[in-house]
Amino acid sequence: MKTTAVRLYGKRDLRLETFELPELSDDTILAQIVSDSVCMSTYKTVEQGAEHKRVPDNVAENPVIIGHELCGVILKAGKKWADKYHAGDKFAVQPVVDQTVNYDTIGYTFPTVGGDSEYVIIPNGIIEKGCIMPYTGDASFKGSLAEPMSCIIGGFRAFYHSGKEEYTHEMGIVDGGQMAIIGGTGPMGLGAIDYVLNGCQRKPRTLVVTDINASRLARAEKIFSPEKAAANGITLKFVDTSKGDADKMLMDLSSGKGYDDVLCMAPVRAAVELADRCLAHDGCLNFFAGPMDKEFSAVFNFYNVHYASTHVTGTSGGTVKDLQIALDLMSKNMIHPEVMITHVGGLDAAIHTTMNLPSIPGGKKIIYPGIRLPLTAIEDFSSKKDNPLFAKLAACCEKHDGLWNLEAEQILLSSL
Repeated sequence: MKTTAVRLYGKRDLRLETFELPELSDDTILAQIVSDSVCMSTYKTVEQGAEHKRVPDNVAENPVIIGHELCGVILKAGKKWADKYHAGDKFAVQPVVDQTVNYDTIGYTFPTVGGDSEYVIIPNGIIEKGCIMPYTGDASFKGSLAEPMSCIIGGFRAFYHSGKEEYTHEMGIVDGGQMAIIGGTGPMGLGAIDYVLNGCQRKPRTLVVTDINASRLARAEKIFSPEKAAANGITLKFVDTSKGDADKMLMDLSSGKGYDDVLCMAPVRAAVELADRCLAHDGCLNFFAGPMDKEFSAVFNFYNVHYASTHVTGTSGGTVKDLQIALDLMSKNMIHPEVMITHVGGLDAAIHTTMNLPSIPGGKKIIYPGIRLPLTAIEDFSSKKDNPLFAKLAACCEKHDGLWNLEAEQILLSSL
């Protein structure tokens, strides 16, 4: 069976190609990819090529399909899996197949499966690891965003505190504590805010979100009303740390006590050091943002480590359990990953989007491999109303407070 996909051949070498997939065998699955969310991790992978630990050394001769935040539909399962996977079943994926030895990962390692492809053959090794997970939600874009949401959930589960008197680690954020998200109005930051407000069982009494981008802060505050958060017992504040003394602003908002949990979403030294300086006693800093520089470092106050029990952790990706939690919360409509999305496009937009991701403003970019459409910002739909498709999409998104939604996805997919 032929498919068209974006394949990685090496450093900054992506190609949109049509080629033959292997025949379905007794232990593989044939599937159609409906949506894929473009991740900054994929941009970093393209920048590194074979130097990336998840990319095979022979990628130039054996190219891999990129894209790991995908949602698809099973078309046919081989005999081994026919009782468990059925035609028409929707699925999301936990992309990391091997975390310790080969680092095999969907979207980085495999020549027959990845998110930026019309059709895929899923190898037995991926299926045996439980990485193909049933998705019963309505919109495919939510299934794609289950993976980034699982990363956020994993990040929250990794926070820990040392207890009162005994050195017994208590996992998770402090319930009723104070939390700050540094650099928190990018797509992953928005997902984290949504999770704090709507999905996380433990909730802080104070949540402060910082950034240095005024437009992103304004959009975040429009999406997440501080008044609505207050009605649920959470004081939510958005702070532009470029407008004054960042340390003073943050400490004032914590009543001088600092923050029990700080999530740093920016791989920037100044952001990490600000996060360290605003930690409370027994405060935990989760360095969530992955740097490209292998020598990246920042100053961490070890006086406070000794006397104030401050500490740091870091998370990269989510686990199968994190993804299960994300899918469950989505099925119950408790979390709203659509807040992360600002652009949509077809498979023909995937290469330009991936290779230029840092310079394209906004949040998550959703690629629909079955269609051909330039990457388009949701806020630009209304200026393209001379096109009947964009006129429909504009009207639909306006009804949903400017956010991407199931109805809009259905309109787009029906345009095939």
